[in-house]
Parts: sequence; C-alpha cells; structure tokens
Amino acid sequence: MSRGRLITLDGPGGAGKSTLARLAAEQLTAVGIPVLATTEPSTGPVGELARRNTAVFHGHALACLVAADRYHHLETEIEPALEAGKAVICDRYVPSSYVLQVLDGVDQGFIAQINAHARRPDLAVILTCDPDELQRRLATRGSHGRFENAPGISHAETKRYREVAETLARDGLRTLLLDSTRHHADFLARQLLTCIQALRSLPHQ
Repeated sequence: MSRGRLITLDGPGGAGKSTLARLAAEQLTAVGIPVLATTEPSTGPVGELARRNTAVFHGHALACLVAADRYHHLETEIEPALEAGKAVICDRYVPSSYVLQVLDGVDQGFIAQINAHARRPDLAVILTCDPDELQRRLATRGSHGRFENAPGISHAETKRYREVAETLARDGLRTLLLDSTRHHADFLARQLLTCIQALRSLPHQ
C-alpha cells in the first residue's frame, strides 16, 4: 500500500474552505480514493480548547495552543491515515498560523520555530476571494470568532494569504492558488481533484 498524501486548505474567513474540503472529499471517494477530511484546530482536547477560547487566549499563548494541537493531531489522526494510504484533506494548517497569529501580534519567526517539526503537506491549497465579497459573506453567515470580528480583517487576511502563498512556493512546497470570488465550489473541487490525482503519481517530496 502506498503512503497517502496530505493536502492542506487555507484561506480567509468566508472564502469557502469548509465547503471545498467537503466537496473534494466526496469527489475523491466517488473515484475510489480513500480520504480523511479533518480540520484544525482539531476536535481533540487541545483543539477544542483553542477553538472555543479565541476570546480568552491571544498572541503567543494562542499560537502555542494551536501548534500543540497540530502536533497531537498529526500523531493521532493525520499520520495514521497517511500510513493507511488515505488522502488527508485538512481544513487549515500551518499557513493559517502564518496569517492569523501574525495578525494577532506574533512574530513570524516564532511561528516558524514552534511549527518547525510539523509535517510538510504534499500540496498546500490557498483559497482566496475578493475582500469585499468576503465581508459580504461574513455579514450574511455571521462571525465564527474574534478574528472575524476585527475591522478590515478580510482585506488584511487576503493580502497576508497571498504573501504566504508566494513564500511557500519559493520554499519549494507544491502550492495551488484558487479563487472563489466567481468560481463555484463544485468547479474548484474538480480542479482540486485533478491536482490530487496527478499528485498521487509523483514521488513524495
């Protein structure tokens, strides 16, 4: 059995990450590729602590909680699934830390240090969207926490995610930039499925 692939999906609030992750997992299953769809912060004890307490934890404390959850998530859920040959789609991963924790006042070098031993994804997907459209979507669906309540967050996140995508690509990480401003989630999921199918035939980095 060949080892599975880790596909991470990051982007600003309202871009449609959760919908894209779900549709991609459904399409992978439909073509016979075993898949695990998961998310960060995880549903584990540290992940729940971080997810439910963004109003309590800030800056370095929250960055450390998110990193701790990531290592536990890798050990208990992601790595076993990869060993079993599954494609793992993770809704948020290290790129989100490079955006949200930096916007929360943490130095990028510190974030790099505490995430240095996290497994590199086989494909890092960055989902972007027009900031004004993001704000419209957030106003419609409501806020998911402290970060989405910050004034101008959609513009700040969009700019930062594009910078992070460029950095990942320069570092040699396979990076896919998708835009949900005008493209429907089904169309984006088909694009992602094509990339994952091609990825499975390539050697691991």
